[in-house]
Amino acid sequence: MILNDLKLPPGYSERDLLQLIKKKMRPSKEPVRSVEILKKSIDARKKPEVRVVLSVLVNEPHPLKQKCVPEPVFSEAEAPMKESFRTAVVGSGPAGLFAAIKLLRSGVSVTLYERGDALEERIPAVDRFFETGDLDPESNVQFGEGGAGTFSDGKLNTGTHHGLNADVFRLFYEFGAPEDVLYDAKPHVGTDVLIGIVKRMREEILSFGGLIRFRSKLTDVERVNEGVRLTINGTETEQYRFLILSVGHSARDTFEMLQRRGFTLEQKPFAVGVRVEHLQENISRNQYGDAWEQLPPASYKLTGKGTEERGVYSFCMCPGGYVVNASSEPGRLTVNGMSYRNRDGVNANSAIVVQVRPEDFPDGDPLSGVRFQRALEEKAYRAGGGKIPVQRFQDFVLGKKSVSFGKIRPETKGAFSFGDLNEVFPDYLSESLKTAIPTFGKSIPGFDDPDILLSAVESRTSSPVRIVRNASGEAAGFPGVYPAGEGAGYAGGIVSSAADGLRSAGEIIEKIRSLIHG
Repeated sequence: MILNDLKLPPGYSERDLLQLIKKKMRPSKEPVRSVEILKKSIDARKKPEVRVVLSVLVNEPHPLKQKCVPEPVFSEAEAPMKESFRTAVVGSGPAGLFAAIKLLRSGVSVTLYERGDALEERIPAVDRFFETGDLDPESNVQFGEGGAGTFSDGKLNTGTHHGLNADVFRLFYEFGAPEDVLYDAKPHVGTDVLIGIVKRMREEILSFGGLIRFRSKLTDVERVNEGVRLTINGTETEQYRFLILSVGHSARDTFEMLQRRGFTLEQKPFAVGVRVEHLQENISRNQYGDAWEQLPPASYKLTGKGTEERGVYSFCMCPGGYVVNASSEPGRLTVNGMSYRNRDGVNANSAIVVQVRPEDFPDGDPLSGVRFQRALEEKAYRAGGGKIPVQRFQDFVLGKKSVSFGKIRPETKGAFSFGDLNEVFPDYLSESLKTAIPTFGKSIPGFDDPDILLSAVESRTSSPVRIVRNASGEAAGFPGVYPAGEGAGYAGGIVSSAADGLRSAGEIIEKIRSLIHG
């Protein structure tokens, strides 16, 4: 039995929930043997009356707690054919990891290539970068086991309604994500928990006979009879029947190689802007009123307009989080946001970004957006002297470099320094931010406080490039190659990327079945 729209006050107890369930079930007189939460959200529309809203499943097993076991591709008699369908997966972000696991559980041979390090080496290298600024271009916040999402808030909410989303949540839970990812309206796991999940995924890949090659960068791909030939690190070649290209949105050198090799690429819209920091207490008070201390740190979602009718919106909001130096190229600087499972940092941060359109690059080159991102990142690097450039909002509006902080101090991973962010952006982007942030202050009082902090440049909200694929999910003109995930231009965030990886794996599984059975 499913019971919807159960409303309880913040800080409710299990006894409170059970009493409400019994009241709702009273006409049936059925005893309550088990309760599973299906959905949980917070309704703060009628402050000061804030309510936690639940949907629950009574006396039935939770549908997402069952292990995801696909049907094997090969029968016992067909098992010798397995090596004929070897599949390479390039990139170990969500799309690559989930694709590899689905393929291996179905009996397909998989080799996973990752240009960066395993987590045991990647984490110390990233920590050193935060402390010293010494960047490893191949293993950093963007590249390495788990992809860019490993050093993020680990948000599992998504605006896409992909049919495979349920499988994504089931697998996250199976690999150690907290149970609340199955029901929270805005689920997140946090960087610290994500690391353990990714390690357990690696262990499963190895236990099923999969191979994982770290420090193995795809440098070339060629069509060959019934397959593709990959060149790794410029010298080593391997041939596979299928390839899943699950490179991240920062794999710019890979995009350049694919363009040279004749893959069809196209420009796609993306957005750039700043990270903005507020005191988390102020955000929570404004969102929840007097109930704020009884509820998790509050988030927000804002949309508005800038100059030229460009959309301006919040992106990747991190309650109780940190601004991260997420650079991956020398002499260029980009920022992101992250938080731990407890979200107990002093500041809230979010990207506030402005739409960038394909028509902004009339040359039509698919990589024009990449060049635009790089130019902004070079200016951000100079503005901060190689450190994260930070500026009070009031000083940004006045066009002068900050010399001191007000009520808010930066919470960053990586060194920061004062800089004038007007030197980073073209005028239409700076003016869009200056126009939109005060309008957001009308929705959340204090959002445009003079002391809030801006950091630059948030340039990698999504890939500026799409690798064109056909109806079967293969790259146009390259049968057997399946672009997947955020870097391929078909996803935005952990859940949609993972779902797209599962989709690509499913396409390959069906292709193998059709080749075997005709």
